[in-house]
Amino acid sequence: MRPCGVADNWEQVHAALLRSGTRFAELTRTSAGDSGAMATRDWTVADSAAHVLSLVSIYVTLFDPAAEKLPVPDLPRVLSATTVDTVNDLNTVVLANLLDRAPERLAQGLDAGLERLMTVSRGCDPNLPIPWLGDARVPAVGVLAHLVNEFMVHGWDMARALGRAWPMPDADASLFFERFLVGMIRHDHGMLLETGSRVSARPIGVEFRSAYTTPVLLVLRGRRVHVGDHGEPADARITFRPAAFNLTMFGRTSLAGALMRRDISVGGPRPWLLAPFLRVFHLPHN
Repeated sequence: MRPCGVADNWEQVHAALLRSGTRFAELTRTSAGDSGAMATRDWTVADSAAHVLSLVSIYVTLFDPAAEKLPVPDLPRVLSATTVDTVNDLNTVVLANLLDRAPERLAQGLDAGLERLMTVSRGCDPNLPIPWLGDARVPAVGVLAHLVNEFMVHGWDMARALGRAWPMPDADASLFFERFLVGMIRHDHGMLLETGSRVSARPIGVEFRSAYTTPVLLVLRGRRVHVGDHGEPADARITFRPAAFNLTMFGRTSLAGALMRRDISVGGPRPWLLAPFLRVFHLPHN
């Protein structure tokens, strides 16, 4: 097992992981008969469940390198070479090597993987930087926060296809931004943003605020993002409801709709600079 320091406060993220993972596994289990329904443009309900199961399996190996690896050729190299714009290619490769789409077996794998992940992560220092996609370094607690979001967003896709309700608690959704995104930026986001998108000639600072997170200023210089200093001026300010923000950032709902519903509001002295900021600092839509 990866050497870890003394455990810190894991309660919030472990509780959210257990809630969201258990709900997701049950949604998968009860999708039998409808698992071929399209959850996204490219994935069925069963494909979405298999994708999330692959993440659970990969994340177990991040905390326990002795755990069984996915049967995907050259996976470590592919993971380290992935950028935000090639995540969909990575997902296609992984799913092509995972052929089981039976809802009950997928649900059993999710239950077992979730239990194992919580066990192997519990004694780990939550701030331990763990290698992630694109040679980024994510704090251990952020890795689990990312998985909480995967359960929530892909569960939203699947529930829509199945005609089910899918509540997304903002307190749990907020972990993705605060523990994963900001945590990764504080460590190192590697080559994740090394894409073909145009960059601004000047630095852009955007302040993010919600009722569930600590206010933070993110500053984009070229393709590098860092956490701004206290008192540093912001060009734009975003106030957001975490669940709605995540769905918008992952392309499930439109920014225009979120603005109209006041799930997201934009202000600041130069709010137009948000567009070039998000051209670089964006998330995949699969």
